[in-house]
Amino acid sequence: MVNTILSPILLGPTVLSPSLAERLEDLGNISAQRLRLSPAPGTASIDDLEVANAEGTTLCELIDQTLVEKAVGFGSSVVAAAILSILRQFVSTRRLGLISGADGMFQLLANVVRAPDVAFVSLKQLPQGRFPTDAFPPLAPELVIEVLSPGNTKAEMSRKRIEYFHSGTQLIWIVDCDNRSVTVYTSPAAAVVYREKDTIDGGGVLPGFSSPVADFFVDLDLGKAS
Repeated sequence: MVNTILSPILLGPTVLSPSLAERLEDLGNISAQRLRLSPAPGTASIDDLEVANAEGTTLCELIDQTLVEKAVGFGSSVVAAAILSILRQFVSTRRLGLISGADGMFQLLANVVRAPDVAFVSLKQLPQGRFPTDAFPPLAPELVIEVLSPGNTKAEMSRKRIEYFHSGTQLIWIVDCDNRSVTVYTSPAAAVVYREKDTIDGGGVLPGFSSPVADFFVDLDLGKAS
């Protein structure tokens, strides 16, 4: 394990940028190709998000009243599916709550709806302990897992961490398929990096859970000579 510290970033009030370049910078220096121009950036609503995801081929998130296409990749999808399967086996057998995939979306703030690649929501978080009926439940999952795709930027992921923790998330895993590592955050600033040789646990969010990090990436070696 390698310990690293990131500079803290404060979550300030939403101020809509006047230019496209500034808007892209606010969103984390993302590619302009990921920005939906209809409805115009800064005017999109949750209803617009629901329509866009029902009609489009690429999943969108809502960020500061702007529709942003989620960065995707086949390798990251495969790894996310493996992590979801491992976590679900632990969570479902103990009836601890729900595990959602990449199209499970959460309303974190008034104008922010995010779709983590994998998320855990405990039973106590569910309204009256029942399955949520909202398309975008207004709650923050206790555990959020984001598997990096080629289109993700460092600034974008920093912003995501701030939003999740500000909304109540307790634990975030950022998974890197290229170097086969998992960076674990318990706040936006502090991080612990787990490598393939390490075993990761669920901390205070999922006590008793553990898994070899290598198990998250095993499918990436399918077809390779042994």
